[in-house]
Amino acid sequence: MQADTRRGRPGHDLESVLRGAVKAFNERGYDGTSMEDLSRALGITKSAIYHHVASKEELLRLAVNRALDGLFALLDEISVMDARAMTRLEELARRSVLLLVAELPFVTLLLRVRGNTKAERAALARRREFDAAVASLVAQARDEGDLRPDVDPALVARLLYGMINSVTEWYRPRGGGRSAELAEIIVSVAFDGLRLKP
Repeated sequence: MQADTRRGRPGHDLESVLRGAVKAFNERGYDGTSMEDLSRALGITKSAIYHHVASKEELLRLAVNRALDGLFALLDEISVMDARAMTRLEELARRSVLLLVAELPFVTLLLRVRGNTKAERAALARRREFDAAVASLVAQARDEGDLRPDVDPALVARLLYGMINSVTEWYRPRGGGRSAELAEIIVSVAFDGLRLKP
């Protein structure tokens, strides 16, 4: 879900404030970033920031929800596919990589939350909900005979998204179609070992 883009002071809208905050949170840590730090980094006054949000925690909530809303939208998209669970699971993984690359700073921040604030605890709860949905899809693929019968769905979901999420640690966008290639490599590596061989 896109942030509200209403204009505030010249040259600064909620989107630019949010992107600046996410950059600062990723560089300094959420707890280590004050509103004064944000004000300096953005080159605007604190009151200009407060024109858009009520608090630093609201910026965090908007940022992590950007990433989470994207993931849940992917679940909605694949749930209407007329395909076996294995195909939907592979497509979910593929689209998750593309989302991660497109929203890299927001996903990076989401993966760093630890539950110290109300916004972080809500984000962690939504992440657990997403993990459970992925595990359910893994279980369906196993029950349909497309995945090895000895797989633990919850463990597979964690390993799959552990691999996908590790991209935030090393991937640096360089333009071109590399994100699609990256998605295909991850899907191939992940599922070639899980797929039940005929």
